[in-house]
Parts: sequence; C-alpha cells; structure tokens
Amino acid sequence: MCTIQISLQYRSGSRYHHTCGGTLIERGWVMTAAHCVDSKRTWRVVLGEHDLYSNSGREQIMDVSAVYIHPRWDASRLLDGFDIALLRLSSAATLNSYVQLGSLPPSGQILPHNNLCYVTGWGVTSTGGSLSPQLKQALLPLVDHKTCSSASWWGSSLKNTMVCGGGGADSGCNGDSGGPLNCLVDGQYHVHGIASFVSSMGCNTPRKPTVFTRVSAYIEWMDSVRLSVEYTE
Repeated sequence: MCTIQISLQYRSGSRYHHTCGGTLIERGWVMTAAHCVDSKRTWRVVLGEHDLYSNSGREQIMDVSAVYIHPRWDASRLLDGFDIALLRLSSAATLNSYVQLGSLPPSGQILPHNNLCYVTGWGVTSTGGSLSPQLKQALLPLVDHKTCSSASWWGSSLKNTMVCGGGGADSGCNGDSGGPLNCLVDGQYHVHGIASFVSSMGCNTPRKPTVFTRVSAYIEWMDSVRLSVEYTE
C-alpha cells in the first residue's frame, strides 16, 4: 500500500520540506488535498520515499508542472468539501516494486460500516508531536455516513462527499493531509479517501474520526481534468 504514497514538498530557500501526502494515480498524475496546494509555492513530489531524512536510492523526484484545484474549493470554507486537487508531474514516473499506481473506486461507490481501510503518511503521531521520519500505516475501519454525521460525532459538518475512518486510538494527524485511505474491496485495495481534516480538539479524539474527501464523489471531475489537459498537450 505504501508504494502508491508520495511526499509532497515545497521549496524554502535552497531546501525542500515535506508538507502533505498524496497518491500516484497515473504515471504523470498525483491526487492530493486542495488545502495542501492552495498557496503559491514551488512544489515537487518524491515517489518511493520511506524515510524523509535518508536517501535509499529508490526515490524518484519529480517537479510539479501544474496544479488543478477543484473549482468549488474555498480555503475559508473547509467544511463545504471539495478538498481535492490533481498535480501534473513534469515527467512520467517509472513503475517498479517501490512505486505503483493507486487504484481508484467506481464513481459513486459507498462502502459499508467497518470496511477494512488503512491510512498511510508521515504525519505527527500525537497532538503537538513532530513528523515521523518513516512512513507509517494505521488501520482505520470505515465509519458509515449515518454514524459519523450523528450529533455526538461530526454532526452536520460531515457532507455526503466526505468519508470517515477510525474513531479509536489510531488516527490520521497533521502531515497526513492529502494522503490516501486505502480500503479493501473484493480482495483488492482502492483509494477511497484523501485525508482532509481532524478535530481541533486534537488527534485521536473519541467520536471525531479522521475525515477524508470521498474519492468516488470526484471521479468524473478528475477524468475531465486529465482528459482536457492531455488533449491540449
């Protein structure tokens, strides 16, 4: 599962710094969260990354040539949803045992409560902590919309274009944003979520599971972006 994960990094001075995760969905395209890339910066992605602070020789470093943010995304209205963006890479990734494509679900697919899912990322492992240098993985069973939108959970903050994972001891946290929620469906893993936000009360808050952008709600938008860009290139 970790082979589909990328590290999204921004340039500051002469160095690059990890800020978010993302998913390689085609050799020249990465899917991430809009809130990760809604500032004007110079971006790059690192594929095949495991340890942020050491080079294994397996990494592929790609510049981002263009950023496509969902047109209805509004940074001041995170709870409206649309927290999704596509990144066009400057060159095509080489697929191997360390770099692979994430599989997207059919448009509109909704998974059942407690469906087996995993989140991956370099996010802080506790509120106020520092980034994990190694890529981590945590089991986050899916929480269905009826449960997660109930009053004692996320309530009306949760839109039907969002999906929840976890609610127990493990959670996504800061630095996991943009990364994939990989869910097992009929024996295969598909990326059903893009890490979007956690509770302001901190990570691992009971009944406040990590909220993800529901990927199956945006398949048609992603297809249209990729087709229009590739047609004009």
